[in-house]
Amino acid sequence: MSVERELQIVVLNVKGQEFGIPIVNVQEIIRLVPVTKLPNSSQFVEGIINLRGKVIPIVDLRKRFGSLDPETEEQCRIVVVNPNEQVVGLIVDGVSEVLKIPVSNIDPPPAAVKEGADFITGIGKVGERLLILLDINRLFSTDEVVDLTNLVAVAQE
Repeated sequence: MSVERELQIVVLNVKGQEFGIPIVNVQEIIRLVPVTKLPNSSQFVEGIINLRGKVIPIVDLRKRFGSLDPETEEQCRIVVVNPNEQVVGLIVDGVSEVLKIPVSNIDPPPAAVKEGADFITGIGKVGERLLILLDINRLFSTDEVVDLTNLVAVAQE
């Protein structure tokens, strides 16, 4: 008897949509804290925070996905992830649960979607729900990763 492989994901809520990222990429989830703004940063970069002595850049995933002026509410969270071996906090509208999805319930993203967003790795089917699965290592372009690294370096000077 073979056991079907499962992907364990953290479900994020962003602009009324559900996204999933592998739990292995999540360092921790914290309440939204005041963010120190920095000049000349990307539109979706909110600034930096001090998390137990470490300076971490904060990216608003809602702005990254196109929302111009997202509402900040009490259930907003910062999901601390580690794309490309760098620690980054992602502001999301909420985190709802951790799910195990059988690999057989994950479809590749439609070709039209893949062209505009190569950070989408698949569509997870959980009952009637569809979750957009994200690859955090591809969420930012190479230039954006350099910008985030520089942001932390400037803040630590």
